[in-house]
Amino acid sequence: MDRKRARAVLGVSPAATPAELRRAFREAAKSAHPDAGGDPEQFRQVVEAHRLLSEPIPADRIVQPPATVRKNADDDSILPITVLLALNGGVVLHETQGAGGLKITLPPGLRTGDVLRAGERLLRIAIRGDGTLMVRGHDIWLTTPLHPNVLAQGGRVALDTPLGRRVIWITRKAAERGLVRLAGQGLPARGEHPQGHLFLRLTEQAGGADTAAQALRRRFAAAWAA
Repeated sequence: MDRKRARAVLGVSPAATPAELRRAFREAAKSAHPDAGGDPEQFRQVVEAHRLLSEPIPADRIVQPPATVRKNADDDSILPITVLLALNGGVVLHETQGAGGLKITLPPGLRTGDVLRAGERLLRIAIRGDGTLMVRGHDIWLTTPLHPNVLAQGGRVALDTPLGRRVIWITRKAAERGLVRLAGQGLPARGEHPQGHLFLRLTEQAGGADTAAQALRRRFAAAWAA
């Protein structure tokens, strides 16, 4: 089963949130469950579709939103930087045509589209996410895998964020939305740029050491109780 087929089985769109996915799974499972007179094969497909769509998409398959600057293959006026460099600043070595490497000290709080002077050159910043960590405007977005029990019931969790380890209380409402906002913990204010926020996009983590049957039962129970 591929992701397109899985979405058709559950009746969800490609943009479905984790909460919408769980609701769709719960309704489909109720209808197809053998104990309620449903079709065992259809129930198996419902469970498989939920498992597939709950897994994080590998970073190399995630299409990143286009940067606000355009870069040609031979354009060395664009300086691509990571999210962590945009957040904390640092020193980078920028390769330039015919001039070797240019060592640049970056201040914290850069945004895509900012222009930075390096010697006599003007470089335009382009922040590149990696599928798990990305920037939208002034805000940082982090995909955060959590245990299904936390997604179903909420709870206290310790998470590694770009600003270090944080202990965060996930409410049931936030778990249903699949999103938590940590105010003021995004990109720092710089010039005309305001302080950003950190958004945690909550996803279901892999089953770990569970057997296939145990993982199947655990996912079903967590989604049913959500």
